[in-house]
Amino acid sequence: MGKTVAIVNQKGGVGKTTSAVNLTASLGSKGYKILLVDIDPQGNSTSGLGINKRALKKSSYNVLIGDSSAEDAIIRTEYDNVYVMPSSMDLAGAELELVEISKRESKLKNALALVKDKFDFIFLDCPPSLGLITLNGLCAADTLLVPIQCEFYALEGLSQLISTVRTVKRLYNPYIEIEGVLLTMYDGRLNLTQQVVDEVKKCFPKKVYSTFIPRNVRLSEAPSYGQPVLYYDKASKGSKAYNDLADEFLKLNGKK
Repeated sequence: MGKTVAIVNQKGGVGKTTSAVNLTASLGSKGYKILLVDIDPQGNSTSGLGINKRALKKSSYNVLIGDSSAEDAIIRTEYDNVYVMPSSMDLAGAELELVEISKRESKLKNALALVKDKFDFIFLDCPPSLGLITLNGLCAADTLLVPIQCEFYALEGLSQLISTVRTVKRLYNPYIEIEGVLLTMYDGRLNLTQQVVDEVKKCFPKKVYSTFIPRNVRLSEAPSYGQPVLYYDKASKGSKAYNDLADEFLKLNGKK
């Protein structure tokens, strides 16, 4: 049965979607069957994997409100072993619709339960907020991966995220744990970067990945071509970093 990992940080611009797309592609290239569930209304993971959002008949929105099974909404991408449950603009209104539905926090969990055994890993790209859609992601997940950028405001809002996770653990999902904390936009030449690394390690002892994701032009360019960086420029620093992260992730999960 596949392990479900929510990629979460309510702060935007921390490399959440970049990490979702590129970790997914790197694991797929190593022979693992991966599902990326895009539950961010912006749908950047969907377009980052080359999916045309305008042509979609089913999306994570339909799954969340009960109009579609997970299986019917999943699309096979052109990348090795990578499948996606795409997002659509309709998802922006799902928060309001979910309010009226009973057991609304478990909609995604129940839908994914029917396909979980078909994948080695399922990743959830959550919105940069702590609303009902992210709550669905946290209830459906076994663990959460938290990307944090190496910048001045990195730790701002993290206490709120940890508080939300504790509440979810108490009320809805007693088994959820932190998978790992990923430091993104790393620039080792800056003193500030090392200060942020030290602070994050104090906040999350033994949970910070040893792989850091650097600032990288090719990593920034790849989404505009609808490609993970591994396929856009395999030799780039960004591609190598996500390949290393995939190896570390697999090792920590007893797969290497």
